[in-house]
Amino acid sequence: MSIQKLKRIRMVIMDVDGVLSDGRMIFDTQGAETKIFNTYDGAGVVYLNRVGIKTAIISGRFCYAVAFRAQELEIKDVYQNAKDKTEALNKLMKKYNLSAEQICYIGDDLPDIPIMRLVGYAVAVRNARPEVKKYAHYVTKLCGGDGAVREVAEKILKAQNKWELIMARYETNK
Repeated sequence: MSIQKLKRIRMVIMDVDGVLSDGRMIFDTQGAETKIFNTYDGAGVVYLNRVGIKTAIISGRFCYAVAFRAQELEIKDVYQNAKDKTEALNKLMKKYNLSAEQICYIGDDLPDIPIMRLVGYAVAVRNARPEVKKYAHYVTKLCGGDGAVREVAEKILKAQNKWELIMARYETNK
């Protein structure tokens, strides 16, 4: 893990299926899809937002549950049905005047490889495809949908000496 790479991060972009969720799809009897999200991952996103590190989602699929979860976590930039994830990446870099080196991307499957090859800090979750792990600067200890995003958020916050800001909110005076 390169501390220098982590110190440059100004935005964290996440895939959904296999990263923010465990990759399973749940359909009700009417065909509506839902997903299971991990609260630790959600807290990680909130902590990043709290210290000014932007967060975004780029997913190759569309699901209403993703839009709802993103709104709940105050993720303002959500690209669903993104068949070319690098196109969404370029829009985000232009919108926020960011370089690729300032972006962390968390992925797990083959469609994530092109974007992982471009960003400054590419992360593969533990259960990512082996082909994806080859392009990662870091492979999480936790699986997608099981706290991997939180793991990455903490690494970035600690490298940037911002973890203390998060902890200060919860620690009591002694």
